Amino acid sequence: MKKIFNQKKNHSNLKYQRLVFKSFICLGYLIVITILVVCIYQLYEEKKEILPWSEAQTVDDYSYITISKMSEKFAYYENSNKEIHFVIEEEDTGLWHTYLVAIDADDYDKYKPIIDYTYERTKEVPKPIKVYGYPVVIDDELKQLAIKNITNFVPVENEVVITNENFNTYLTNSYLDTTVSQRDEFSFVLFIVIVIFIVVILMFILTILDRDKVVYKKVEDVYHKKKKQMFSVRK
Repeated sequence: MKKIFNQKKNHSNLKYQRLVFKSFICLGYLIVITILVVCIYQLYEEKKEILPWSEAQTVDDYSYITISKMSEKFAYYENSNKEIHFVIEEEDTGLWHTYLVAIDADDYDKYKPIIDYTYERTKEVPKPIKVYGYPVVIDDELKQLAIKNITNFVPVENEVVITNENFNTYLTNSYLDTTVSQRDEFSFVLFIVIVIFIVVILMFILTILDRDKVVYKKVEDVYHKKKKQMFSVRK
């Protein structure tokens, strides 16, 4: 009876040790899962982030400009049916900035109320329009056209003489191409994090369902072996 009792006691202790061990493992999985969820969210938000035009750094930065005034077209690309316009973006402080944007010629009617207001053809103040697109570096031909035509757009009292030397300072070296839709670019880092997340979730589920016995058995054998070596008495 004593032997049977000892066997039951050892089995009970083993089950308890296993439960404690699995609890720690599950807690570790939950911590890792939480961290991965936060990482995935941050990487996804960064991937789809839309920047103000003033913060765009590369031609891959999807950006926006809020147009409060807009010129008639001063350049036209026939092969892409694309018009280039001057626009003014006004800050809440009252400061304003002049930029260049490209629009689809077929969308002209969308901007006509703002253009008419800009040229004082109407007194009705239109709502600003927020436009989105990617930066395109201005080539020399377009730069010369912009320098030549800027005087027909900027009010005389606010006019700044634009030259080749100060062009980038006042108009930047790029225009916002609104004819290009946002690209869904592949993020390798995000892909790797998602794969790790899926693996950890699967391991967590296997642990909960007690399907990880093979892994646990190896860890358990190592644990008991080390424990036996630590507490064994040398003769």
